[in-house]
Amino acid sequence: MTLLYRYKKEGAGTLIKCYADMIMSDYTKGDLKCPSCGQEFARHAVIHNRPAHKIIRGKVFVRGHHG
Repeated sequence: MTLLYRYKKEGAGTLIKCYADMIMSDYTKGDLKCPSCGQEFARHAVIHNRPAHKIIRGKVFVRGHHG
């Protein structure tokens, strides 16, 4: 497993999108591909007029909640 982001998630539930302005640390090259295996894990999108990364279902697992 490879760490992709440190992200400040809003609300409960499944991770469907990551707003770019809520990513605290980005461990990728910014190309939305896993640095270890090269697989695409998200697509660029604009949601509610905010740049976002729309997560491809089943590609990303959320680990822990650090408040």
